[in-house]
Amino acid sequence: MNVRRRLIPGTALAVATALGLGALTACSSDTGAHRSGKFDVVASFYPMAFLAEQIGGTHVHVTSLAQPGQEPHELEISARQAVGLEESDAVLYLKGLQPSVDDTVAQSGVKTKIDAASLTTLEEHGTEVGGHAAAHDHDHEHSRVEDPHIWLDPVRYAEVARGVGKAFEKADPKHADAYRTNTDALVKKLDALNTRFEQGLKNTKSKVFITTHAAFGYLAERYGLTQEAISGLDPESEPSTSRVRDLEKMAKADGVSTVFYETLVSDKAAKTVARDAHLRTDVLDPIEGIVKGQSRGRDYFEVMDANLAALRTALGAK
Repeated sequence: MNVRRRLIPGTALAVATALGLGALTACSSDTGAHRSGKFDVVASFYPMAFLAEQIGGTHVHVTSLAQPGQEPHELEISARQAVGLEESDAVLYLKGLQPSVDDTVAQSGVKTKIDAASLTTLEEHGTEVGGHAAAHDHDHEHSRVEDPHIWLDPVRYAEVARGVGKAFEKADPKHADAYRTNTDALVKKLDALNTRFEQGLKNTKSKVFITTHAAFGYLAERYGLTQEAISGLDPESEPSTSRVRDLEKMAKADGVSTVFYETLVSDKAAKTVARDAHLRTDVLDPIEGIVKGQSRGRDYFEVMDANLAALRTALGAK
């Protein structure tokens, strides 16, 4: 099930066709497709672009559809982007996160289409997720949809990395050895990150954390925590009054100290809950886009380590 259940006006690919691909192709030099002399990959948003760059190394040219600072769930593919995708050697995306991307990829003639969601297992998550969620007796109902935020679990992200590496090897066999070596190196780093999270979150005073956006369900399950989200998997959805009241009661009962917000959406809801429940606020970054000067780190690993430090502080790690 898609995170966003809304009607999308005709795809950008259809627009490109209507306007004439020939005319648009002359304007699409910024896509880099078939002009770099490398294996050209179009990635849907930052976590996919990061994988492509880490695995492809010097042999790939990567273009990201979602730009830094852009909320990827809301991305609408432009006609120029559709043309660039059509001219690429491969597209790497995560089906279910960006409906506009899903539609454009489905209609494109790209030979190598890599769906990250097919390379690991997805689960249905709601606003309350994690190892201790079942013990909570709340009166409200949890709507549950398939959660695409797999990159926030280093183990699942490593599974995806292996699948992407194999896809690159098959599509560009002359550089297969390099892709295999780079994939092994990336998986090793992700394994080390998983170990840091396991050790860092093993002994904490609390196991419950509150976020604005229900992006951290896989992370919570992996490390025995419970994520309580103000809104659901849609970062722009508005919480109900009953949900806010419930969170305030839960925060007091479970010794919650912090309400986490993120960089790409409004922090209004987080500050409202924090003020009413007398809690502090801090950033927990879902790494949907690295923003210079806002993100706590320059790449996926630095931001994940910053997230670990923030969780350790909020949960009272020993």
